[in-house]
Amino acid sequence: MYMVGWSKQDIQIQPRGYAMFGYGMWTHRAEKKRTALFARTFSIREVKATQSILICCLDFGCITHAMRSGVVNVLKQKLAERFDEQQFVLMATHTHSGPGGCAHEALYNMPTPGFVPEHLTAVVDAVVVSVLEALETEQETQIRYNTCQFDENIPVAWNRALNSYNRNPDVVQRSIDEAHLALNREMQLLGFYRHQQLCGLISLFGVHATCLGNKLNAYDGDNKGYAAAFTEQYLVTQGIDQPVTIFAQASAGDVSPHFHGKNQDAIRRKIQGEAEYQYAQQNGRYQSDLAIQALSSSSETLQGALDAVLSYVDLSQVEIPTEFSRGMNNAKTSTACHGVAFFGGTPVDGKGAAKPITMAMSLLSKQVRKKRLADPNSADYCKYQALYSSQFPKDIILESPDNQLLGKELDAQPSLFDPLIREMNRQVKAGAIQCSPLVPSVVPLQILKLGQLTLICCPGEITTISAKRLIQTVYQSSPMSSSMHNVWLASYCNDYMGYITTNEEYQQQAYEGGHTLYGQWTLAAVQYKFQGLAVQINIAKALRKYDQTTRPAVIPQYEIDRRTNFGNTKTAVR
Repeated sequence: MYMVGWSKQDIQIQPRGYAMFGYGMWTHRAEKKRTALFARTFSIREVKATQSILICCLDFGCITHAMRSGVVNVLKQKLAERFDEQQFVLMATHTHSGPGGCAHEALYNMPTPGFVPEHLTAVVDAVVVSVLEALETEQETQIRYNTCQFDENIPVAWNRALNSYNRNPDVVQRSIDEAHLALNREMQLLGFYRHQQLCGLISLFGVHATCLGNKLNAYDGDNKGYAAAFTEQYLVTQGIDQPVTIFAQASAGDVSPHFHGKNQDAIRRKIQGEAEYQYAQQNGRYQSDLAIQALSSSSETLQGALDAVLSYVDLSQVEIPTEFSRGMNNAKTSTACHGVAFFGGTPVDGKGAAKPITMAMSLLSKQVRKKRLADPNSADYCKYQALYSSQFPKDIILESPDNQLLGKELDAQPSLFDPLIREMNRQVKAGAIQCSPLVPSVVPLQILKLGQLTLICCPGEITTISAKRLIQTVYQSSPMSSSMHNVWLASYCNDYMGYITTNEEYQQQAYEGGHTLYGQWTLAAVQYKFQGLAVQINIAKALRKYDQTTRPAVIPQYEIDRRTNFGNTKTAVR
């Protein structure tokens, strides 16, 4: 038995015309709220312990450092010695129909436009209340765990980057008609029971929350939000008072809820408007039904100690051991860069710039690269040689922290009638992006130990095979080798670092590779750093030696203020 509590709090953000996070579309603005967006929390504590493992999931597109650090600062004040940051994980469902503007870094706020402090405040308030209420409601609870598979005939998910997936030597090659099989169709579940009755659950299954497209105008929890709502409604009918269920993400990086195959565009066009909400509900129903069915059958009882380790790592400067670089010497990550494919978007889910524009971008990027590497005697030659070696074969468009667009200052680019470029120019000229990075480089990696389970908490959008390899790395780093030792993975945890693709997938430079920020060795760096954490969590706390002090550099408040939208969005949106 464990002491477990739970709570669900509405995130009080009202639609006021700000752009939503996820699609990066200037026109994808929230004018109404279709469903409530919640912060859902479980607190789990050993009976005689004073500190709890805290797992909180938001109906949001991502977590930012501003969100996590804001919550941590308040909880430290309110809970003092009862709170351990190492044991707190904040994750997101990745709905693309949720609020934006919650990052202190500049780029992903650009469409909003800018930082929206009232959104961040609402998130922090909801999480804090949810956590405190979960702690207050802790009671003796049995936890059981189970895994189950979606039948291959259930149309819940498809791989959207099949050519990239098939580059991996460790996969069964799949045809376009088998895109629904080129993913992990397994769902992992924790069930919480009182008096032998299921009262709540945590589900892990990777599928993008993009059932709802970028032409809608309402906040909505998408498939994960509906899955939680349906499951909570079911538990109420079973007599459970105020149940809480979390439907979180796993290896969703290359997994779409939309059909990818013959006539995919025509099929997607038939799902428009109200039909999109029905489609999201059906996808959520698939997830809810499987979770309820699995936890109503035989499952294993969780037992054993609870533990956690968390370390912030600068992923822009990791030297990769040959164990993870396929034997290559001197493999390194680099500063964060977005490629042409990032701006091209994804098939079906969220198409980006038209092909002629991305072709022109690619040509310009290659010209910048050629110019930078033309003179081996130039002062910056070694710097750029290392950058392009790490990022190859990406055609680089955006660079952080140098904050350059196609090799020039951000405000040196013509807007070409693009409102996002125009907004970027405005912010730069206002002095809002001089010291601020476009995206994070120092990100949190975390592992939870829940009895027989090890949970990897990953801050990125990780692809199917990347997750498989990372799980294997952590599993092999543990002294526990029995069948009772399970390693699971949750994504979109604690911050947002873009995508994590395998080195082989990265070479394709589809959207996922173009959004793998730190270069072709990003997964290798993540494996290497998580391997170190896995070793630490399996030794006595007194003997552990790992970095617990590094945090992202503080972003100047005056720059945040200069890209903050106070009040009237109608004047901010030009």
